[in-house]
Amino acid sequence: MPQLLDLRQPITIGGGGSITLIGTAHISQESVREADSFVREEKPDMVCVEIDSARYETMEGDGWKKLDMIKTIREGKGFLLIANLVLASFQRRLGAEMGVRPGDEMKAAVKAAKDEQLPYAFCDREVQITLRRAWIKCGFWSKCKLLSALFSSAFSSEKPDEAEIENLKKDSELDGMMKELSAFLPEVKETLIDERDFYLAVKIWEASREKKKSVAILGAGHLNGVRAFLERFAAQQAAGGAEVKAGAPELDLSTLEAIPPPGFLSRISGWLVPAIIVAFVAAGLINADIERVGSGLLHWILWNGSLAALGAACALAHPLAIIASFIGAPIGTLSPFISVGLFSGIAQAYLRRPQIQDAETLPDDVASIKGIYRNRITRILLVFFLASLGGM
Repeated sequence: MPQLLDLRQPITIGGGGSITLIGTAHISQESVREADSFVREEKPDMVCVEIDSARYETMEGDGWKKLDMIKTIREGKGFLLIANLVLASFQRRLGAEMGVRPGDEMKAAVKAAKDEQLPYAFCDREVQITLRRAWIKCGFWSKCKLLSALFSSAFSSEKPDEAEIENLKKDSELDGMMKELSAFLPEVKETLIDERDFYLAVKIWEASREKKKSVAILGAGHLNGVRAFLERFAAQQAAGGAEVKAGAPELDLSTLEAIPPPGFLSRISGWLVPAIIVAFVAAGLINADIERVGSGLLHWILWNGSLAALGAACALAHPLAIIASFIGAPIGTLSPFISVGLFSGIAQAYLRRPQIQDAETLPDDVASIKGIYRNRITRILLVFFLASLGGM
């Protein structure tokens, strides 16, 4: 019978201190109770959680209220935000079956720390950085597989029971899942799991320095990796007779916090369509067939603009945003620096500005098609996405 991961044996660090790792399933009611009770009963000197401060604010309901949709689309983060919301929707739908929201165990640990007046630290990497690194590292086929997995999960009707959720904490189950992910999307596994194991371990180590007793609340999938790194840091410290301090080369996170440059194919893909169009125009001019060139360009503009406008219309965009899609699509297609959906997305954001209630209901609205169309934030993203798809 598979054994539950037993990592409660504290890891000894310098100065007689120790770090205890608590493994959770992110949509488990039992994990919420476990995180809360451990902090309140043990009263550690530091509580570390697998979450970043921005995501914590979002979970508390404040993060979405600060979201500037126009700025998001202008900075080219529209598709990234869509992926983030799809993931959140999937986790939230699974959590609804258990009566738990994703990350509730992290919130419970932080709340318990606040109630007991204990210090706490957010130790995860920003989710936007993680998603961007994962996307850039993926090749063309990996991107296709990742997108298909995201959207199939968004519309999946799978409803796991509580026993299946708790099984996620079992060593054999985790090994099988990690091997499956490595085989299916090795780049994603490296970014989502391996890199974050090291990142979490460094942040936990730094937060726990000069503390007698620390606890880290982590998803069970990170337990083995984080523990291995922490034990390595402790062994290095013991062997050297000195602390492995913040800023030391072995704790450098600058590489993992940077966005790698896009690959060669990604860099040239934005120039490919404009180059083909320019080549056809040049060939027509060389052959002195100006009438055919003009007719071809007109047909291309009409098709390109019409399909982008159709995409915006399918998103029930404002009429002026649909017009902006038609006008902007040929410009966006010819420019490697401008997204096709940029014009329609910004127009929709100006004409149908999100309200406070849209931010407040966003986590629930992304779970249904009706909610996506009703919420102004998700409607803007839908206009942006479908106009881009039509234009492409």
